[in-house]
Amino acid sequence: MLKRRKTLLNSFIVITLLLVFGANAQGEARDNPSPESSVIAAQGVIQRLIPAHAKQFDLAVISPDDGRDVFEIESREGNIILRGNNGVSLCSALHWYLRYNCHTNISWNGIQLDLPETLPAVPQKIRQVSPHRYRYFFNYCCFGYSLPWWDWEQWEFMIDWMALNGINMPLAVTGQEATWQKVMRQLDLGEDAVRQFLAGPPYLPFGWMGCLDGWGGPLPQNWIDRHEELQRKILARERELGMTPVIQGFTGHVPAAIRKKFPDAKLHKIQWIEWNTLFIDPLDPLFRQIGKLFLDQQRQDFGTDHLYAADTFIEMSPPSNDPAFLNNMGKSLISTLTEADPDAIWVMQGWIFYNNAKFWQPPQSKAFLAGVPDDRMILLDLYCDVAPVWKKTEAFYGKPWIWCILQNFGNTISLSGPLPRINEELFQSMSDPARGKLSGIGMIQEGLDYNPVVFEFMTEMTWRDKPVDLSRWIADYATRRYGQPLDSAQKAWEFMQNSVYDKTHSPNSIYTSRPQYSNDPPKPVSVSGDLLSAWEQLLLCADALQKSDTYRFDVVNVTRQVLSDFARIIYTQSMTAYQKNDVKQFKKSCQRFLEILDDLDEVLATRQEFLLGKWIADARRWGTTETDQQLFEWNARNVITLWGDAKSALHDYARKEWSGLISEFYRNRWKLFFDQLEQSLPERKDFDNDAFTQMIQMWENAWTRRHDSYPDQPSGDSVDIAIRLFKKYRSELGA
Repeated sequence: MLKRRKTLLNSFIVITLLLVFGANAQGEARDNPSPESSVIAAQGVIQRLIPAHAKQFDLAVISPDDGRDVFEIESREGNIILRGNNGVSLCSALHWYLRYNCHTNISWNGIQLDLPETLPAVPQKIRQVSPHRYRYFFNYCCFGYSLPWWDWEQWEFMIDWMALNGINMPLAVTGQEATWQKVMRQLDLGEDAVRQFLAGPPYLPFGWMGCLDGWGGPLPQNWIDRHEELQRKILARERELGMTPVIQGFTGHVPAAIRKKFPDAKLHKIQWIEWNTLFIDPLDPLFRQIGKLFLDQQRQDFGTDHLYAADTFIEMSPPSNDPAFLNNMGKSLISTLTEADPDAIWVMQGWIFYNNAKFWQPPQSKAFLAGVPDDRMILLDLYCDVAPVWKKTEAFYGKPWIWCILQNFGNTISLSGPLPRINEELFQSMSDPARGKLSGIGMIQEGLDYNPVVFEFMTEMTWRDKPVDLSRWIADYATRRYGQPLDSAQKAWEFMQNSVYDKTHSPNSIYTSRPQYSNDPPKPVSVSGDLLSAWEQLLLCADALQKSDTYRFDVVNVTRQVLSDFARIIYTQSMTAYQKNDVKQFKKSCQRFLEILDDLDEVLATRQEFLLGKWIADARRWGTTETDQQLFEWNARNVITLWGDAKSALHDYARKEWSGLISEFYRNRWKLFFDQLEQSLPERKDFDNDAFTQMIQMWENAWTRRHDSYPDQPSGDSVDIAIRLFKKYRSELGA
C-alpha cells in the first residue's frame, strides 16, 4: 500500500512538472507557458544571477498590453515587485531594475554586479511596453564562429542573457546532425553517406544553409548524441522562459548519395565558393517527400514552436532566374512546411537580396516571395544599419519583416558599432509610411562580437519607441559598466562615442591579413586622436577600478585597438622603406612591427576572451578519443585561419586577434614575409608574390595540423600591462 502511494505521488509530481514546464523537447511544444511556470522560470534566472538577493524580489504575471509584451517594476513593503506577461518580460523587468536602479552591467565581456545588501527602492512605478512583436537573436554563422564548442553551462548563461535583454525569438539549430542522421538512415543511404554529408562542428551551420557537405568531418557518433541532448536542454529552457525558438526548416539541400538512391530525381548542382552541393528541384515529388521526412523527424526529436529557418540560396544563385521557377520554389518550400506543420511560418534571411542583388532583380524577388502567403513568412533584413533591403523591395512586398543589425563578419575583432545610425534609423523605419509590416528588431551578427556597448544599446531599444539622448545614454553606460560615476570613464566613453562607435565597421587589423607586396605607394594612415584620448582617460581610472572585471576587459580591448592601428602605421613605414631601398629603415620598421605583435600578444593573454588556448581546449573537450580530439582541434584551428583547404578563397575570413594566434601564427607569417622581402633588397629583385603565397599556404596548412598547447587560462595583470604599454608608445602616438 505504501509502495503504491509512493508511486502515485511520483506520478503526481511528474504530471505537475509537465503542467508547470510544458511538454518536453520531444513531441509538441507548448505555445503559452502558464503564469506559474513563467514565474518559476524567471526565478531561476534570479537565483543563477544574484542568489543572495533573490528573496528581495516578488514576481507576478500580468496580461499583455494590447497584445504586446509588457513589464512593470515598483517597490512594496521593502521588496521589489516585478511584473510581466511572460518569463522574458519578467526577466527584462529584472534587468531594467538592475541596470537603472542599481547601475549594473551584464555582458559576455565582463559582468559588474556590485549590489548593496539591501536593494534600493524604486521611486515610482515603471512600466515599459515593447513596440516589437519579435526580438530576434543569432545568425547561422554564429554557431560556427562563436558557439560550436559550447557546453550547457555556457548556453545556460546565454539563454539567461537573452531573457534579461528581451529576446523572444532565438535561432536554435544545435543538434540538427542527429535529425539528419536519422532521416538518412530511414532513406537507407548508408553510413558512408552520413559521414560525407555532416560537416565538422564550426562548419555545420554552413551545411544547414546548403553551402557545403562534409567539410571538417566525419562527426563522431558521440558528438551527434551529446548535441541532440544539448539541443533538448536549450529548447526546454528557452520555452520555459516564453521564447519562441526558430528551428531548422527544409531547404531542398540533400546529401550527394540521393543521386544514386533516386536516379530519376531532378537535382541541381549549386556552387558556393569552392564547394558544390545538390538541391532537389522544388517541383520534383522527392522535394516534399524528403522535406516532410526531415520535418516530422525533427518534430519528434525536438518539438516545434512553428517557426522554421530556411535559406535555400543564402549566397548562391538558383539554377534558374525564371520568375515562374522562383515562384514555384517559394510555393514548394512553404507547402512542404505546412504539410508537416499546418501552423508553420517560414523565417528567411533577406541577405540574398543584398548579397546577390544582380540575380535578385525586382521580377525575381517579387515572384519568389509571392509564392508564399504573407502570414506564412517573416523576413530578416540583416544589414539595416548599412544597406536596408526593405527600401528596395517595397518592404518585402507585404511580408512581415524584422529590422536587424549585422555588426560583424566572421566574428572578427574591432572596436566599432553604429550607435547613432541605430538610434536614428531604427525609429525612422518604425514611423516610415512605407515600412509595410515591420514587426520586430533583431541582432544577427556572425559572431558574438567584442563590443558589449552595442548589444546593451540595441537590446534596450527592444523596449523603447523613440530615440534616446545618445550622449546622456553613453555617460550613464559608463557608470553602469563600472558601477560608479567617474569623470575620466565618462570622458573615455565620450571619445569612443565620437570615434569607433560612430561608424559601422572598422577595417581588419593589417597583421591578421596574409602578407602580399604591392608596388603601389602605401596609403598614409593614423591612429584616431579620440581613440588615443579614450585610452588615456580609461587608464586614469586604474586606481578606482583596478579590480573591476568590466573595466579590465575594456582596457585590454582599447589597448588592442590602439596597437593594432599603430601596427598599420609601422607596416606603411616598412613598405615605404622597401620601395626606397632603405635597408636600415626597412629592418628597423619590420622589427618594430613584430615588437608590437609581441606586446599585443602579452596584453591579450590577460583575458580569457582573447585566448587561442581556450578556443582549442573547448574544442578538444568534446572528443572522447585522441583521434576525435585531434579532429576537433583541426576544425578549431582551420576555421579561424584557412577556413577551407590551403588554397581557399576564404582564408583569414574569421581571423582573430587572440593571444597565441598572434605569437604563433600571425607573427611567424609576417616574419617569413619580411625575411623574403629582405632577401630581395640587395639585388632589387621583383618580389614574387605568387611564389610567396604558395609557400605560405603550405606553411598555414601545416600549422592547422599541429597540436601545440596554448594557455587556456589568462596570465598577467591587464591594467598594469596596459599602463606600461601606454607609457611605451605614448610619445610615438602623440598621446
